[in-house]
Amino acid sequence: MSLQIKIDAAMALLRHIGDAFSPAVFANSLGAEDMVLTDLIAKSGAAIETFSLDTGRLPAETYALMQETKAAYPALPIKLYFPQTALVEEYVNQHGINGFYDSVELRKACCHARKIEPLQRALSGKKAWITGLRRQQSTTRTDLPEHEFDHDNGLEKFNPLVEWTEKEVWEYIRAQQIPYNALHDKHYPSIGCAPCTRAIAVGEDIRAGRWWWEDPANKECGLHVKIR
Repeated sequence: MSLQIKIDAAMALLRHIGDAFSPAVFANSLGAEDMVLTDLIAKSGAAIETFSLDTGRLPAETYALMQETKAAYPALPIKLYFPQTALVEEYVNQHGINGFYDSVELRKACCHARKIEPLQRALSGKKAWITGLRRQQSTTRTDLPEHEFDHDNGLEKFNPLVEWTEKEVWEYIRAQQIPYNALHDKHYPSIGCAPCTRAIAVGEDIRAGRWWWEDPANKECGLHVKIR
């Protein structure tokens, strides 16, 4: 399947989501895939809102991209959701500012306070949400569908780029001159919170730089893990 066919299919899907599942939202983490989707949503004219989760621990480069994206896509504002202060204070006071390094359980607890709880607020009252997940990204996403019902959050979930390859994502970014995170040029293919993200070496999996101290088969923050 050619890239143009995938582009056309993604844009058609986005328009369908905007028409059939309003209100729908796009969860923009400002990664390469999400910058592609930002451009596709803007060009498709789909009635889809955009939000992002500011965990309070993002790299400076990600904040710079937020500002650049705002300038590049003025008609597609990104609504920011922040963690609840009380939850973060409780976690840090109990476990330390970097307690997530001590165990998988503490890392997931940090992700819950900084990501999961804000995500639940962002999705409240919505009928569908859109992500930039792709099957090729990690061992935990090889069976990812394009469309499924998210039982945990109670709404439809769409992954329009599910079949795109890493090469196709970057081919689109370069062809359309889309802004992207400067860390990608420093061997950071997957970017999350600064303390939990590192550059990868040649030959490593593209998600190897996320929570690198954990088992690759379980490396998810919880945003896309089914509870039941």
